[in-house]
Amino acid sequence: MILRKLRRRLQGDYPCARLVEAVTEYVEGSMSERERGRFERHLAACSSCQEYLAQLRRTIELTGRLSVDDVEALPAPAREALLETFRKFHISRSS
Repeated sequence: MILRKLRRRLQGDYPCARLVEAVTEYVEGSMSERERGRFERHLAACSSCQEYLAQLRRTIELTGRLSVDDVEALPAPAREALLETFRKFHISRSS
């Protein structure tokens, strides 16, 4: 308990779970200046979140290159799983 409180204090009381929730706003540049400062202070102190952000940026870079042919070349179970994930994401964003 004490270590958790100390870690939060050292990371500007910005837990990793909050960073994961806010990372899209950060990448898109829609985060407030104050929030961005808290986000970046946490990021500077947390190698796990640095890795998470790097993975997200790489995913964005790679998915920007996907074509319909790439998706159609996937094995049927993988293609369906991917499409289902996008469907669920779209439904959750429109609710």
